[in-house]
Amino acid sequence: MARTTGIILTIGGITFLNQHILHDEPVDLRVPIATGFAALAFAGLEKVWSEGAMAIATIGLITVLLTRIDGKPAPLETLAEWSGYTVKKSLTKNR
Repeated sequence: MARTTGIILTIGGITFLNQHILHDEPVDLRVPIATGFAALAFAGLEKVWSEGAMAIATIGLITVLLTRIDGKPAPLETLAEWSGYTVKKSLTKNR
């Protein structure tokens, strides 16, 4: 198994968890399918450019943890709220 495979599967799992379990959206099978294709693509890229593939996968993981989608909180914001911390809502569209 390539080193990037675990990171890419984690990205897909976090995305699926954030959309379907934490925010009660209907199940969309495009996320697991795209995750599988991305894992295959990164395994191939890692054979050509190992350090670059790891860097891009790591940046992708950080991005998916911090990015809001469709105005819904990012996964780390949701985790912070569940753990009792307050999160500023200053990054909303309507200020």
